[in-house]
Amino acid sequence: MIGAAYDLLAERWRDAVFNPENGRALHRRALSFLDAGAGWALNVGCGCSTRLNPLMREHDLQIEGVDVSRRMIELAAQADPGVLLHHADIRDWPVARPYRFISAWDSIWHVPLAGQRELMLKLMDALAPGGVFIFSAGGLDEAGEHVDDAMGPQVPYATLGIPGLLDVIMEAGCIVRHLEFDQAPEKHLAVMVQRLAAPP
Repeated sequence: MIGAAYDLLAERWRDAVFNPENGRALHRRALSFLDAGAGWALNVGCGCSTRLNPLMREHDLQIEGVDVSRRMIELAAQADPGVLLHHADIRDWPVARPYRFISAWDSIWHVPLAGQRELMLKLMDALAPGGVFIFSAGGLDEAGEHVDDAMGPQVPYATLGIPGLLDVIMEAGCIVRHLEFDQAPEKHLAVMVQRLAAPP
């Protein structure tokens, strides 16, 4: 359902059309928590916009992207051939390596509520020691889900709610570095978490 919907909507996120500043300042802040060093970044629900790629490359990160929309992946490959791309559902996709940085910006909230906790744990488990995960979520006081057709096709949204998100972050052995309602008064929540570095 999500892949088909975003196949129809993909052109909205091309760099020539989409707001190039969307999420950039927050990604810059999230990347600032990383220690120096090369490694991999994973963009979950990467879409076709390349606006975040230069920020990750500034931190010596190679970029890997996963998206459930085939059209998004096609456009992404055209826009930035230097990204390793996968057309897959992140829930089923086998994590290939540890990542120093993971972004899931406006993407994983499309996963049904029943699968959100498992996916969050999967992504945080994929972080290398000291790795940072930035994601957006519905900033509600409790878990919930709904379907919205504001963009045309029906698209589901779900959130664990703020208490549920904090609970799963603790379960994953990560700590919150930043939490912000970045589009107030909308309940758009930006969250940055970090896996603790391995003991010496």
